[in-house]
Amino acid sequence: MNVKYDFSGKVALVTGAGSGIGRATALAFAQAGASVAVADIAAEHGQETVQLIKRAGGEATFFYVDVGSEESVDAMLAGVVDQYGGVDFAHNNAGIEANIVPLAELDSDNWRRVIDVNLSSIFYCLKGEIPLMLGRGGGAIVNTASASGLIGGYRLSGYTATKHGVVGLTKAAAIDYANQNIRINAVCPGPVDSPFLKELPQPMRDRLLFGTPIGRLATVEEVARAVLWLCSDDSKYVLGHSLSVDGGVAVTAVGTRMDDLF
Repeated sequence: MNVKYDFSGKVALVTGAGSGIGRATALAFAQAGASVAVADIAAEHGQETVQLIKRAGGEATFFYVDVGSEESVDAMLAGVVDQYGGVDFAHNNAGIEANIVPLAELDSDNWRRVIDVNLSSIFYCLKGEIPLMLGRGGGAIVNTASASGLIGGYRLSGYTATKHGVVGLTKAAAIDYANQNIRINAVCPGPVDSPFLKELPQPMRDRLLFGTPIGRLATVEEVARAVLWLCSDDSKYVLGHSLSVDGGVAVTAVGTRMDDLF
C-alpha cells in the first residue's frame, strides 16, 4: 500500500485491529511512521497485527479491549498513555454483526449486545480519547459506521440502528470540539472483502454485488486509505462528515436495476 502521509512521532490507536479494516488501517498508520496501539478483544489476532507491523520496521503494541465495556476501554486507554504518552489519531473501528431477522424476531439480548459493541463503544472511546487529544493540542478521530448508517437494510434493524447512531454521534461530537483542533469524522464502508464476507454463501455474496454499482467488493486497504486521509492535514477542513467508501451502494436504487432479467 502506497502511503503519502508522514505521521512520524504521532500515536495512532485502532480498535478492532486484529483483522479486516482495522488491521489494514493499523498497517497503514505504521507505514506512515506512526506508533500504533493495536486494540482488539482477540488477543491472538491483535498480536499478529503487531508482528506484521514490526516485521515491516514499524512500532506497535497490543492492548486488550472489550469495547462494549467502558471499564475495559478506560483500562486500554490508560495502557496506551503509559506506553506512548497519549493519542494523536484514533480509528474507532471495532464492531459486530447483528442477527439477520425481521425486527419483531430480533432477540433482545442480541439487540443490547450490538448496541453495546457498535454504538456505546464509540461513546466510550470518544469520551476517553478526546481529553487525551486536548492535552496534546488536538487530534483526529474516525469512527467506522457503514453504508447501513446512511440507508436501511432488509432484516438488519439492529445493525442499521447502531450505524445510524454512529453517524449521528460523530456529527454531534464533531460540533462539540470543532474549535479545539479535534476533527471527528466517520467512514461508511459498503461490502468489503473481509473475513466476515468470506464466510457468506456465494448466493449472498452475489446479491451484495448486485446492489453495488461498481461491481466488486472493496479491499480493506481502500477503506484504510480513506481513514488516513480523514486523519491527515489534507482533510483539515472536513468535519462531522460520513465518508462513503461503498462502490455506490448508498446512492443507487437497486429496484431500478433490470439487467439480470434480460
